[in-house]
Amino acid sequence: MSEINRAVKGTNDILPDKSYRYRFVENEMLKTADLYGFKEIRVPVFEHTEVFSRNVGEDTDVVQKEMYTFEDKGGRSITLRPELTAGVVRSVIERGIINGALPAKVCYVGGCYRYEKPQAGRLREFHQFGVECFGAASPSADAEIIALARQILLSLGVKGITLKINSIGCKECRRNYVEALKEYFEKFKETLCGTCNERLNRNPLRILDCKSPICHEIAEKAPVITDFLCDDCKAHFTAVKDSLSAQGITYEVDPRIVRGLDYYNRTVFEFVSGHIGAQSTVCGGGRYDGLVAKMGGTDTPALGFAIGIERLMMLLENTEAPFPEDTKCVLYVAAMGDKAQIRAGGVCAAMRDAGIAAQCDLCGRGLKAQMKYADKIGAAYTTVLGDNELESGKATVKDMKTGETYACDINEIPDKITELSLKSALRSLEDSVLSNG
Repeated sequence: MSEINRAVKGTNDILPDKSYRYRFVENEMLKTADLYGFKEIRVPVFEHTEVFSRNVGEDTDVVQKEMYTFEDKGGRSITLRPELTAGVVRSVIERGIINGALPAKVCYVGGCYRYEKPQAGRLREFHQFGVECFGAASPSADAEIIALARQILLSLGVKGITLKINSIGCKECRRNYVEALKEYFEKFKETLCGTCNERLNRNPLRILDCKSPICHEIAEKAPVITDFLCDDCKAHFTAVKDSLSAQGITYEVDPRIVRGLDYYNRTVFEFVSGHIGAQSTVCGGGRYDGLVAKMGGTDTPALGFAIGIERLMMLLENTEAPFPEDTKCVLYVAAMGDKAQIRAGGVCAAMRDAGIAAQCDLCGRGLKAQMKYADKIGAAYTTVLGDNELESGKATVKDMKTGETYACDINEIPDKITELSLKSALRSLEDSVLSNG
């Protein structure tokens, strides 16, 4: 197969038999976020490279190895977004949202791009749902953001998730912690991978996030940040834990969580699952109080999270979470002859105006082929229009499930289908009640 007929490595087509599931999941997430006051924001898929290189962290794998960066025709360095937070922060500063009523709450759904080795749960083009909250410094804001992430996952029927939380403190906390890490990792210079040896002097925190099994094993015995928290950060973290407990939210404190981006401070968290293989984190987030000021805005506390939609879909499918059925054709209008075909189009238009899904032949097929197609697409009802029907003005509607037929005027087909659909729905409801006792 030639390149022109093949998707780019690390990308994926979402086909019609699955796309409705993605739409359902995205709509449910937006709906739940709306309950908490988060309104949707849409930002460009690319930004000036500095938006990410300066703010995501120059020492992160994302910036060093994974960004899709190019020079546009104006000679500007442009990058496809590897994540959405930095672009959202740029937007709320530029558009003045940060100067309005606080806290400002926004949410989003969008594609991201990272040059990584593709594997299950990790693509080069992937999608995220996320929320960002600006102007709230209190521990209760941390707890609310975590509660929102949890409610979204539970509302979708996600099973077997664990909430892990940590505090990575403030700049003052990390200064002493970084020195302790340098001293510890210095003893393993000959064993650490080349990348981590480079990180040792620039940003040893990144070693804790290394994917190398050897570096991971060494990092397991490294000092933990919770032993270096200042009094304020300790008090903040304690209040977050108390707020979670008060809401009945169980959690595990994991001092190894640092998150992969440099802008985080204080509370960080992840929801993980054992049902999606090595890429177990389905949601991650935390505080990034210094990012708004770093990007030129007023000093504003901020926090948020992102959910990887592809990983979430894997989790939902692996745990057999319930999905609604996709919209199916309610009425298929088969036509015999040119005049009947024109009238079939009119009947379908009337059906759609009434909010009912309807289709008719577009390929000039014979009646047998049309009926075969109606069966393949799962049409609930069919009707056939030919010369006799056009002359009499009457047609017969057939219930494809029961085989029953109903005569009516052609002009009254939408009303008849509405009536039959309502009766069918009531029967299904009665059967459900009886089967459940």
